Amino acid sequence: MQFTLSSGTLNARLQTLVRVIGGKNAISILDCFLFEVANNTLTVTASDAENVMQATIELDECTGEGRFALPNHTILNAVKELPEQPLQMTIDDQSLSVVVDYQNGSFGLAALAADDYPVMPDMSDDATVLTLNQQLLAENISRSLFATAQDEIRPVMGGILFDLKTDGLTVVATDGHKLVRNRILNVVAEEEPTSFILPQKPAQLLKGVLAKGEGDVVVRFAANSCEFKYDGGEFRCRLIEGRYPNYNSVIPTNNTNCLTADRKTMLGALKRVLPFSSESSRLVRFHLEKGLLRLQASDIDFATSAKESIACEYNGTTMDIGFKGDSVCEILNNLSSDEVTVQLADPSRAGVFVPVEQPENQEILMLMMPMLLND
Repeated sequence: MQFTLSSGTLNARLQTLVRVIGGKNAISILDCFLFEVANNTLTVTASDAENVMQATIELDECTGEGRFALPNHTILNAVKELPEQPLQMTIDDQSLSVVVDYQNGSFGLAALAADDYPVMPDMSDDATVLTLNQQLLAENISRSLFATAQDEIRPVMGGILFDLKTDGLTVVATDGHKLVRNRILNVVAEEEPTSFILPQKPAQLLKGVLAKGEGDVVVRFAANSCEFKYDGGEFRCRLIEGRYPNYNSVIPTNNTNCLTADRKTMLGALKRVLPFSSESSRLVRFHLEKGLLRLQASDIDFATSAKESIACEYNGTTMDIGFKGDSVCEILNNLSSDEVTVQLADPSRAGVFVPVEQPENQEILMLMMPMLLND
C-alpha cells in the first residue's frame, strides 16, 4: 500500500488528535494512532477507550487500502519539524514496515496490526439528533467550562449539561458557587425534552476542534454516549450518567438593585485590587452607591490593602457585597459585550451577571454566590 499526502495537513491533524490519547493507557495500542486508507481517503483515529476522535484527509495519490497503527510519539516527532511538502508513505502489508519519503530524505518505522485497536459500539437507533453551527457550539462550551467542578462525590457537576426542550437548548455548568446558563433559542426539541451531560475532557477537545472550522456539527446522543460529526472528522465519547441539579431554582428573580458598568473597566480594576486580597479567600468587597462602584480588598495577615472606584450606573439601595475576585474575573472574561449588568437582591443572595447586548438568538446569564463580609 502506498499513498501521498501533505506533511502540514498530517501534522495538523495529528497535533489535534494526540490530545485525546491518555497519559497511562491500560491497552498499549491506545498509545498509537490508527491509520485507515480507503476510497482515496486517510482516516486517522485516536482514543483513550472512553473518547474517540477521527480526522479525515483526502489523499493526493493512493494505491491499495488497509489499516495499521503507529506509535504517536514516533510519528509526531518525525513530521512536526518538516516544512510543507508532499510525503509518500509506503506500507508493507506483510511485515508492517513503514517508509516515509520526503523531499530530502526518508525515515522508516514499524507499524502494529490494527486488529487489536478497540472500536466503540455504534450509536443506538433511538439516538436524539440535533444540528448546530459549530462556531456557536464551540463558543457555548468555551463560555461554560470554567464553571464546571472537580467533584468526585457529585460527578454530574464535573460536566456541561445540554438541556434540550421545546423552548430552546440550554447549556449549563455549575460548581455550586458559580453558574453559567446559555440559552440557544432557535434550537428546540422536536419531540420529548431530553438532555445529556458532557464530561470536561470531551468538552475541552471539542472546543479546540470546532473553533477552527466552519459549517454545522451534527450531534447524536443516547443514554450513555454521544457523537459529533463535523467537516473533516468526528468525535465519540461516553457521557456522565446521573441527574443534574435544578439550575433554574438557584437563580434569583426579584433583583431590585441593578448595576451597569463597562466590562473591561470593571475587569481591569478587579485585577489591580485582587493581588491585595487574602490568598485563602480571594475576597473582594463591592460597595455600590448611586453612580459609583468601589472595589476593596485586604489581607490582614500581611497588612496589605487596595481600593479602586469606577463610574457606573446603579439603581438601588447602597450596598456592600462580597465576591470571590478570581471567579468574578472569570465571569467577566467569558462575557463579550462592552457593558455588563449585575442584578442583586441583597448581600446574602447570588449576583446575576448578564451582558447588556445578548448575541443573536441567545440568552447568556452567569451567577456568582456571595461571600460573607467581616465588617
